[in-house]
Parts: sequence; C-alpha cells; structure tokens
Amino acid sequence: MSRAQGKILVIRGGAIGDFILTLPVFAALRGQFPQAHLEVLGYPHIAQLAVAGGLVDRVQSIEARALAGFFARAGALNPQFCEYFAGFAVVISYLYDPDEILRANFNRCSKAHFIAGPHRPDERSELHATEVFLKPLERLAIFSADPVPRLRTVAGDRAPGGSPPAAEQVRLAMHPGSGSETKNWPEDRWAELIQCLVARTEWTFLIVGGEAETDRVERLARLLPAERGAAVRSLSLVELATRLGQCDLFIGHDSGISHLAAALGLRGVALWAETNPAIWRPRSDRVTVLRCKEGLTHLELEPVFSALVDKVVHS
Repeated sequence: MSRAQGKILVIRGGAIGDFILTLPVFAALRGQFPQAHLEVLGYPHIAQLAVAGGLVDRVQSIEARALAGFFARAGALNPQFCEYFAGFAVVISYLYDPDEILRANFNRCSKAHFIAGPHRPDERSELHATEVFLKPLERLAIFSADPVPRLRTVAGDRAPGGSPPAAEQVRLAMHPGSGSETKNWPEDRWAELIQCLVARTEWTFLIVGGEAETDRVERLARLLPAERGAAVRSLSLVELATRLGQCDLFIGHDSGISHLAAALGLRGVALWAETNPAIWRPRSDRVTVLRCKEGLTHLELEPVFSALVDKVVHS
C-alpha cells in the first residue's frame, strides 16, 4: 500500500465565512473515510478552526512562498511541495483556477485524483453555498451530506435541541462589525440596542471585534455596566470560538463571525444588508435573518430587540 492511500487534501482559501461554509465538506469526508488523514491547504489562522473541531488532522499554509510556482503557467515547482502533493490520494481544490494553471502544475508532480470545486457559488442559482461546496464530493460517491456547518467540539458539545436558559441567565454575544461598512447596522442603533437590553433584561453581554473594530467595540462597551458585560478584541478564531461557545445567544451582521456563532450552535439574529440570504445566510435553523426593504440603515430598534427576546422565549 502506498503512503498516498488514505490521505486527502482540501485546498481552501477565502475569508472566515467562506471557510466555515465549507465545514460540511470536511465533515462529509471524515464520515465517509473515517480512517483517512485529512489535511487543509489554507490560511492557518482560519483553518485551525477545523483542527480544533476535530474535522481535519493538519493545516498547511497556503501562504508559503515556495508555492508560487504552482500558480504560474509552466512554473518552476518547489521539490518539497512536489513531494508533499504526491503524498495524497485525493485533492479537492476550491481555489479560483479558470485557466487550470494550478491543476496542470499539480499533475506534473502528483498522481492524486484532482477534483476542482467552485471557489464561490453562482449567484443566479439560489442554491445555498454549503450545498454548492458539497457538490464536488459526488465524484467520491458522497451524496446527501449534512449541509449544516457544525463545530460542536469547539462549543463544548452544545446540544442543538437544548432548552434556552432562564431569562436572568442569558449571555448575549454581540459582533457590531463586518468586513464592510455597507453590511453594518449604524453604530448609534447598536448603542440604542445595548441601552435597551441593559434596561429591559437581566442578561449579561460579551462584545467581540477585530483590530479594525477596536474603537467601535470600546465605545459600545462603555455603555455596559461593569458587572454585566465585557469586550474582547483580536482573539484568535479558536479563542473566539471558545468564548462564543460560553454564550447562549448571538447578534451580528453578514460576517464570518455570524457564521462561526451559527456553527457553534448558538441561537442568533443576523442583521442582513444586500447579500442574497438564500445563498449566504448562516445555515442554521437557530438563526433569524432580519432585513429591511429600505436598507439596513433603516432597520429600527424594536424588531431587533423583539427578535432577540423571541429567541430566548420560543427557541
């Protein structure tokens, strides 16, 4: 038996949300080939989520300079990476490669079964992204895989059907940012929501954000009584997943962190702007997507507050 047998590589770039929407691929491969070594060639700071969730065994950085030749037509191929790729039986790539340059270079050094997947869904299809990313696995006789991203191990095995906590025990995580200001609910509305929640509930709060959101997070955190809230910034994704997994409820935008919260099993509300939710919404029946036909900036406070309370009372 060659050493390549039983080794599968998934090549996945993209942002946090793109990666999380690809988690069902790893879960399906793990389920179909439980003894296989499953590896990801991707961005380590994102792909480590799959390692922490027990879905893959290892991450190899896609940012390695020695990989450059694989993305150039008839490029000079690094011998170490040639040997690396030759060690896999199956490779599934979700990289954008319209001229098949990567595929051609890959075939120069590896006999692995190469499967090219879409780097993103066709916006005209109305098919959710998770189902689009699962489609290439039909080449491996994997059909009807679970399309819901799950990171239960990171979340401490949160029970999907668990009862909501008592009202005074709810811990709400809030992510008031995203990768684009056009996807964000205005900061003054977030401030109104926080003040309303502090006055009308007994909940406690966790505000999360990245480096670009530090000032906003700090301004909003100042609205929380010290004994009822905290703010964290620029955590690694695995650390952030651990903190979110300690919460009961989540609210955020169309962002990778909303997808992360959904994959962890949190009940939540996603404030949605212009992206097509049929394709890109968090794939969880625990998450409510809120939109406003006049645009997200026109979304009022009360529907948001009511949606959060409803998640506690009726979920």
